[in-house]
Parts: sequence; C-alpha cells; structure tokens
Amino acid sequence: MSIGGDGGYGDDVVDAYDGPRRQPVRVGRSMVTVVGVVVLLVAALAFANRGGGDGSPGGGQSVRDDARPTAPTGERPVTGRSGGVPAGFPRTEQGAQSAAANYAVALGGTGMFETEHRHMLVDALYTPEAAARVKGLQDKAYSRAFLERLGLTPQGEAPDGMTFVSRTVPVGTKVAEYGDDGATVEVWYTGLIGMAGEESTFPVTTTWKTWTFRLRWTGSDWKIAEDSQKDGPAPVPGDLRASTAEDISKAVDEYGGFTYAR
Repeated sequence: MSIGGDGGYGDDVVDAYDGPRRQPVRVGRSMVTVVGVVVLLVAALAFANRGGGDGSPGGGQSVRDDARPTAPTGERPVTGRSGGVPAGFPRTEQGAQSAAANYAVALGGTGMFETEHRHMLVDALYTPEAAARVKGLQDKAYSRAFLERLGLTPQGEAPDGMTFVSRTVPVGTKVAEYGDDGATVEVWYTGLIGMAGEESTFPVTTTWKTWTFRLRWTGSDWKIAEDSQKDGPAPVPGDLRASTAEDISKAVDEYGGFTYAR
C-alpha cells in the first residue's frame, strides 16, 4: 500500500503486478458445508460446557483475554482532524491503537500516489525527523515509471473510464510495547489494490499484511517514528466469483470508509 519506515515498498503491489499470477486455492462448496457444520458443533459444545451463574467458563480453564478483541467501548476515538485524518488521540493504549489503525487507512489510500497529498499526509502523521527521512524515499519509489506500471498518469490519477483502487481495511490491532512516551502497535489488515476498468491489465486484488507502527507521544498526539510491514496472516481465499470491473468501481464510489476505534 505505502512505503514503510524502512524505505521498502509493500510487496502487495509487486506481487500484484509482477510475474505470473498464482491461482488461488479454491475450496469446494461441499467442503465449506462440512466445515460450517463442524464449527456449529464446536460452538454448541462450548456453550453447553460454560460454567454456572458467576459467568466464568467451566472446566477450570479461564478464558484468555490477552488478545483483547476489538469491540465498541462507547468512547469516541477523537474529535478533531488534521489533514483530513483523525487526530488528537488520547495518551492511552487504546488511543495508540486507534491512531495506528487510522494512520494505516490514510497511508494505504489513493492519496499516497499524488505527490502533494502524500507530503501532506506524511507531515501530518510522522514525527518531523521521520517525515524528513521518509518523504525522500517515497518520492523515489512513487516514480513516473512506477505510476505508469500501475496505469496512472504522472500526477497519480486514473485515466478516463478507469477507477484506481487502494484501500487499507484494518481487521484488528495489538500493542506490542507501551510506555508514556511511546508505543509499538501492530495493525493486521486486508488491502485492495489495482485498476478497475474494462481495459485494465491490473485488476483489483486483495492482500493481507501486518503493519507495525512505532509511535511517539509528541505532547498532543501520537506520531509515527518508524513503520514496517510483513505479509499475513492470510486466510484461505473464499469460493466466490470475482466481481466485474463495473461492480468494483461502483462499490468504491458508493461505500465510504470509517474512523477506527479500539
């Protein structure tokens, strides 16, 4: 989606456009049905084995809470915005996770392919030291030749009749380290990247990544000091027929994004 703090462009774009495509593993409908039945049986057994009136699980084994699943807390993550991105996250673990998720969305969007917009985002989301380092690396990576490979104009725009898609959709977040002045947060996400259009040679594909942000508290908000990405975890592709380019373009135009909260 975007360049991490290590200066390397995400493998999702390279994988999507270089070399022969690997055919996804298809799971038959009968197998999906069998798996669904097994999942229901396991869920039923788990429910039957739950403990008594105190709400604790039976069997003498406590439920692990270290994963801390993302769930609504009733707290608004932020009330302000900076450069079109949510800003003013609280100085808490929850605030750091919300910041990382929203920063991943911003840095994985189509605006990163337009120089002026990309510089604005980097200045807004990174520490001054990191921004100065990252902008030069990104300018080299988002070169004219690279944009042409994606089917974009030198200005980072899609040609007439085409829709360029680049979206990051966080699935969950995890705090690896936390302190008053800094935090390391991992964002597991799925992404969309490609060009939707009847004559597109780079159809929109999905990717699964984990984006790690090392955040620094600047006195009023969390800022990115360094970031990196790695592949996965990736699930088995579903047994679904790919939508048409027209359907993808329509969905991108009609379905907006979210402000993510931990």
